[in-house]
Amino acid sequence: MAEPKLFELNNGTMQVKVSNFGCTITSLFVPDKDGKLADVVLGFDTLEPYLKGAAPYFGCIVGRVANRIKDGKFSLNGVEYALPINKPPNSLHGFVMNLISADGGHKGFDKVIWEVANISRAIIHQSRSNIIVMMEKKIFANHLTPVDHNTVPTGEIMPVKGTPFDFTTENKIGSRIHEVGLGYDHNYVLDCGDENSGLKHAAKLKDPNSLRTLNLWTNAPGMQFYTANYVNGIVGKGGAVYGKHAAACLETQGYPNAINQPNFPSVVVQPGETYKHCMLFEFSAE
Repeated sequence: MAEPKLFELNNGTMQVKVSNFGCTITSLFVPDKDGKLADVVLGFDTLEPYLKGAAPYFGCIVGRVANRIKDGKFSLNGVEYALPINKPPNSLHGFVMNLISADGGHKGFDKVIWEVANISRAIIHQSRSNIIVMMEKKIFANHLTPVDHNTVPTGEIMPVKGTPFDFTTENKIGSRIHEVGLGYDHNYVLDCGDENSGLKHAAKLKDPNSLRTLNLWTNAPGMQFYTANYVNGIVGKGGAVYGKHAAACLETQGYPNAINQPNFPSVVVQPGETYKHCMLFEFSAE
């Protein structure tokens, strides 16, 4: 039986460590404008906390939809399905989850050991060489999917212009976060970014002090922007305590609850079809 392991990718300038447990990125060291490396992802010093379930989806893979499915229910090809209600009253992350594991419990894709098909020398791309609410952000989306009181999309497609959700021009994440309740936890419709090799420009995230910059590209139709609203007192790397708004998450995906919203792009993969989800994280120090 496969065991949880850590794999390191290093191109001499950047370094990332990834586990086969949940395909979890446990660390990502990126240089700043002076070439100084720093880890830019939340997480833990060892694999043990991940294995014990202490990580609230830090750095892991989920299903084709990050976020919620209303009431954990949907119908497909005339059959009704029920998912685990792991964020009452909804199912959070991982459509469709690995419903029943070998030991009889529920497991999502973030809690299984993945097979590593190939290990190459270095796959980290760099153009040139701790996310808080001071980060500057741009999202290439003129619309988002507004949510109800349980953070489930209502089915509407709403323009962001003139709202605190508008990141079509570069803006500090914290400048209007107080206007959106707990913080940002919304799916953006990626409808206005440049395209390159079949991937859409989804977002740009920049630290004005270090000048570390992330450009995110994807073939997914949407991106969940989440500001760690429910992180509270988690002890992470080096004893650091992660609190609310300790990080920003960019989760490319199908629209949340799309399986129950026929006007959303379909997230259904029928037998014989191929599902392909690509994300390109491009780092620089501009």
